[in-house]
Amino acid sequence: MLFRSFTAFISLSLFCVYSTLCASPPENDAAIPAVLSSLLEVGALAAADDCQRSCFPALNFTMPTEVPSSLDGWWCSMDCEHAFLGFSYEVTACQSLSQLNADFADMRKNFNARYVRLYGACDQSGFYDDLIEAAWQNTLGVHALIWFGFTGGNEWETRRDDLFNTLHNNTKAPFVTRGVQFGSEPLYDDVLSHESLTEQVVLAKILLSDVLIPVTVSELAYGYQERGALDVLDQLDFINAHMLPFFSTEATTGSAAWPLVQQDMDWFIQNGNGKKIYFDENGWPSSTSSSVQANSLNAVASVSSEEEYFQMLDSQCETLKEGPCGGIGWFAHIYSDQQEAGYGIYNTQGTLKFPFQPRTSC
Repeated sequence: MLFRSFTAFISLSLFCVYSTLCASPPENDAAIPAVLSSLLEVGALAAADDCQRSCFPALNFTMPTEVPSSLDGWWCSMDCEHAFLGFSYEVTACQSLSQLNADFADMRKNFNARYVRLYGACDQSGFYDDLIEAAWQNTLGVHALIWFGFTGGNEWETRRDDLFNTLHNNTKAPFVTRGVQFGSEPLYDDVLSHESLTEQVVLAKILLSDVLIPVTVSELAYGYQERGALDVLDQLDFINAHMLPFFSTEATTGSAAWPLVQQDMDWFIQNGNGKKIYFDENGWPSSTSSSVQANSLNAVASVSSEEEYFQMLDSQCETLKEGPCGGIGWFAHIYSDQQEAGYGIYNTQGTLKFPFQPRTSC
């Protein structure tokens, strides 16, 4: 009887999660009884019925003065989200609450950002509570991140546990955390086998079902392809796809990168079971560094090429809108060159490298 009750609880919680997602979960999802698949589709379609309503974090949304008692009707459906969404934001500096507030206010007010996608890790106690507060104050949704890093080790397990603890104990967390990512590029970096990563995704979905936070992996198409990891892709609630065409062996300039973007985009569409897709780690560098080196002799790293890459994406808004679940949304990676050299919209002096006003819908 206890097992049956727990299954019913998980099923009800996941129904609430998927009411704000646009795609029904895969049929072989280990966390969801198959009998719910049709109900989940109905919930997803109903949530996407009216993309004009005021909902978090739409640009016309006004934050309440108190934390609501329920997430019902809170999130905009992913079906209604496409075009420019916001920025990747590196947190290794463990920014103060005042700095987070200043940066998030800039994103929202000056660029019409709706989301911030985290990159890197800050292991300082209470940091994610500060980040939640800054997101709440500035009407930004957050793609949280369980960071694996580049040096191996099991620190990611502590980061996972600490994040999940905050998501359960901070009352504002479910109202600003759009999803939790495993990343960055755990498959490409081979930090876990695809079988182990699948297990982690399924477990996270169960553990976060009571706070209604979906789970994804932040990864390259090549990472899935190289590791034969369609089992991971099948379990994701939505897809956070890396789009870094500068590293292609066929790369030239940002303005000419659309065929390279389209190649990986088409792979995700063909293998994504109709799920929502976001380009989360997405950009073109203005300069190279020890960690950013081209694989093509014709690849141009320059400010103009970075600018032209985002202009190209903006010009393809109508094409991207034809993607699954109301279209593909994209983040600019990254907010500042202080966070990752060459990729920032701002340079290291805090000055915009080029005008940046991409569309948020089309």
